[in-house]
Amino acid sequence: MTTETTDAYFAALTGALRAAGVPEEQIARTTDELRGHLAETGTAPEEEFGPAEDFAARLGGPAPAPGEPDEAAERWTWTADLFNDRRMLDVHGAQGWEVEGLDPVGRFVCRRTPGTALAWEYRREVIAGRRRSRVLDELTPEGWELCGEWLVYGYFKRPRAATAGPAGALEAPPAAPHRWLFLSRRGKAVLAVWCVLVGGALTAFFVGALGTSGLAIAIALTSMFSALYTSHLETATGRARQKAPDQE
Repeated sequence: MTTETTDAYFAALTGALRAAGVPEEQIARTTDELRGHLAETGTAPEEEFGPAEDFAARLGGPAPAPGEPDEAAERWTWTADLFNDRRMLDVHGAQGWEVEGLDPVGRFVCRRTPGTALAWEYRREVIAGRRRSRVLDELTPEGWELCGEWLVYGYFKRPRAATAGPAGALEAPPAAPHRWLFLSRRGKAVLAVWCVLVGGALTAFFVGALGTSGLAIAIALTSMFSALYTSHLETATGRARQKAPDQE
């Protein structure tokens, strides 16, 4: 890969994006990211991304300015338990859904713009306490952006085009799912136990065995222990996954 070849490719790409009406700031940001990717892989731009004009068409038109509403964008909010969130983020990220943040009850708030959708990749890290600055320092140079926080976890995103080249662009993403709740088998089991215990507390309340304060305490304790048990199981699963490669 020569400097002349790379410069010629990005000159053609810049011209094609400019002809499509993409703002200069967005063009500069895009080409800088792509040049950084090529510097890491050591591959030729046309080999990595394909012909400049075709790649420009896949990248799409101008993106909405930060903070400005995008009327054409699809909106979708969903949630999953801690056993299933990373898997579902991978599934939905591959369909072009970009997480904008988490709402107060821990649901993923997503957007997707038809015609310019990119595939996204996600990761979840513990960012509690002093780990926060260390994790951010490690992930930010790799293009990861913090997109939401829940309990001790931080969720990070980056466009898959940063690592997959042309494969990171979507031509025909599927329709938005009708579902909004994605529970794993363990999550369903924990929810079932919680419902049984809370149902028992409500029954005791109505027959007079528990007062209002007792009912509130029972539900609070049930919720607390359910959350702790869920966190324990998820942590154990994560440790087992970390040990698995060492055992292969």
